[in-house]
Amino acid sequence: MQVAPLPQSDVSLAIQTIDLSKAYGGLQAVDRLQLAIPAGQFFGLLGPNGSGKTTTIHMLTTLARPTAGQASVAGHDVLRESVAVRREVGLVFQESALDRTLTVDENLRFAGMLRNLSRATIRQRSDELLELFNLRERRHAKVATLSGGMRRALDIARGVLHRPRVLFLDEPTLGLDVPSRRGIWRFIERLRREEVMTVFLTTHYLEEAEACDQVAFLTSGRIIGAGTPESLVRRFGPYVLEIDGTDMDAVSGLLSPRLGPCLKEGATASFRVPDEQFSFAELQAELNDSVQAVRWRRPNLNDVFLWINDPTLSAGFEI
Repeated sequence: MQVAPLPQSDVSLAIQTIDLSKAYGGLQAVDRLQLAIPAGQFFGLLGPNGSGKTTTIHMLTTLARPTAGQASVAGHDVLRESVAVRREVGLVFQESALDRTLTVDENLRFAGMLRNLSRATIRQRSDELLELFNLRERRHAKVATLSGGMRRALDIARGVLHRPRVLFLDEPTLGLDVPSRRGIWRFIERLRREEVMTVFLTTHYLEEAEACDQVAFLTSGRIIGAGTPESLVRRFGPYVLEIDGTDMDAVSGLLSPRLGPCLKEGATASFRVPDEQFSFAELQAELNDSVQAVRWRRPNLNDVFLWINDPTLSAGFEI
C-alpha cells in the first residue's frame, strides 16, 4: 500500500484518517487507523503502553511520516501541507519541551518567536496564560525552580500560546500528584471554553478520559472499541461484583456460568453483572462463609478498559 494524500478532507472534521498506518521494520505500530473527529471535540485515545498512541500523534503532527494511508488535521493534508498543519496544532509531549535554564517568561517568548508572533501579541497572550495557570508571580523564575505541576502547566501554556485549532496532549499529567492533575484539567477545560479548540488526548488515567466527548481504545495499533464514555460504561453493565477469597478458581467455577469470565487480581475476582435485577443478597447466602468479602459497585471507564484489553474477558463484552 502506498501513502497517498486525502482526495478531499471534510472541513467539519478537525482530524480525519483513512487506513493510517506506521511500521518500524517488522513492527506494525499503527494499523489502518480510522478517525473522524469533529472540530471542537474533546477526544481521548486510550490504550496500554506500546499500543501506538504516541506514534499516532507523531503522524498527525507531521513528526513521523505514515507508512500507508491518509490523514488531515485542521483541513490540511499531513503529507502535502505539513507546514500548514504545524501552524494549526499545539503539542504537549510526554516529556517537557521547556528550557530549564530560561525563565517562565523567556520560554513563552521563545515559543512565540518561533511562531512569528509579534512582541505585543506574545506579551498579551503570556499575561493571559500566566494568569490562567496561576504562574504570574513566577514569570521571572527559572523553570528549573518550578514544581512538576507548574512545569506541566507551563508546557501547556507554551503549547497554546499561538492559539492552535487542534491541541494534542500526550500523557499531559503523567507523574503528577492528584491536586496538580486536577488543576491541569481545570485549566484545559477553561481553554476549551475560551478558545473553542479541538483537544486530542492520550492518558493512562482513565478517570481523566471520562470528561471526553468520545474515546477510542487502541491495542496493537488497532481500535478495538469506541464511543462516548457514558455509552461504553452503560454497555458494560450496571454493576461490578468483587469477591475476595483464597480459592478464586472455585469462585470462578461457581459464578462464571451465570456471569461470564472473571478478572483475577491476586485474591480478588471481579465479575461483570449485566442484570440490574441481580440479587446480591441471594448470592451472599449462596457463598456463605466460603469467601472473605463480597462487594458490588457501579462500573467506570477503567473497568471497560480492563475488560476489552483482556481476550479472555472481551469475548463476552462487545462494544
